[in-house]
Amino acid sequence: MRNAMLPLVLAVAACQVQAAPEALVPGFAGQMLRVPITSMQAARTATTVLQKYDFSCGSAAISTLLTHHYGHPVSEQEVLQEMYAKGDQQKIRQEGFSMLDMKQYLESLGYAADGFQQPLEKLAEAGLPAIVLVNEGNYHHFVVVKGLRDGRVLIGDPARGTRALTREEFEKLWLGGLLFVIHDHVQQARFNLASDWRAAPRAPVFSALPHDGLAGTGLPRNGPGDF
Repeated sequence: MRNAMLPLVLAVAACQVQAAPEALVPGFAGQMLRVPITSMQAARTATTVLQKYDFSCGSAAISTLLTHHYGHPVSEQEVLQEMYAKGDQQKIRQEGFSMLDMKQYLESLGYAADGFQQPLEKLAEAGLPAIVLVNEGNYHHFVVVKGLRDGRVLIGDPARGTRALTREEFEKLWLGGLLFVIHDHVQQARFNLASDWRAAPRAPVFSALPHDGLAGTGLPRNGPGDF
């Protein structure tokens, strides 16, 4: 009987899913509410595909663009294998993928893509995400511009996940002022999504307070005998 029950036990165990972490927060009438929470690391990688190899930021950027901004799921591995097979393999191993590799791959899927020298504002006007080349720490690297808001640029970084830079910070890193965009399938494009921005919240207000924190803020300064 025990042996007969074993497959059933294993089947039940295989169906168990680890519950998402929750936090208790005060609700109405003194009730405590259970609210699901997401770590910042999980939030940063929810809509940005991380690169698996030091030369594969281009394939990860394409995977992010298609999967999370055009509703066309494709893994980094699929993109990498296809672009590597059809590209200059020696050059790819030394320098990584180029925008030409990405253009040809997208064309094979029926997408028209090109590089345009345009200001960032054009992305917001058109509602289009873009892949751009940046130089960060003397490292040339492709990232996806996912949104623009309040002087900040939201990027999907294949090395670090979704993060935001000030416009000034981004302009210093951006190479050539080139925006690589898919310029057909415009109706499918998703840009400036609130769900993406949740991965890059602004610093809390108290981070701008003096180093002595809240000590003495909003309270009278009483002498030692005032108790």
